[in-house]
This record gives sequence, C-alpha cells and structure tokens, in this order.
Amino acid sequence: MVSPLGAIPYDLRHACVSFWLRSGVSLAETARRAGQSVAVLQRYYAKVLDGEESRMNALIEQGLAEHEA
Repeated sequence: MVSPLGAIPYDLRHACVSFWLRSGVSLAETARRAGQSVAVLQRYYAKVLDGEESRMNALIEQGLAEHEA
C-alpha cells in the first residue's frame, strides 16, 4: 500500500522553492539552496513568477534610483 504522505516532502520542497523565487531570491541562489541547476529551476519553477512584471519593474526602478543617489 502506498501512503498518501509520500508526496508531502516533494510538495513542501516545491512550496519552499516557489516561495524563495516569489520573494525575490535570485535564480542562482535558489538553485544552489535547492541543489538544482538554474536550467532545471527555469524549466519547472519559472511559472511561479508569471504576473510579476510590475513587481520586477519596481525593483529595477528602485535599483536605478539607488545607483543614481
């Protein structure tokens, strides 16, 4: 008999990696922490960033403003 709890570690890992990416952790750092390549992250997790264009633009504008100051 297969336990339904078998999927929980993967689900928790997926939630954690998704949270890191949505929080703004870079792909390279998230990949390092997850023990994956950036290519694997982009293939399986990039969709969690869909709809984040406004937030990413705000981060870019903030970075430019800090650079100019």
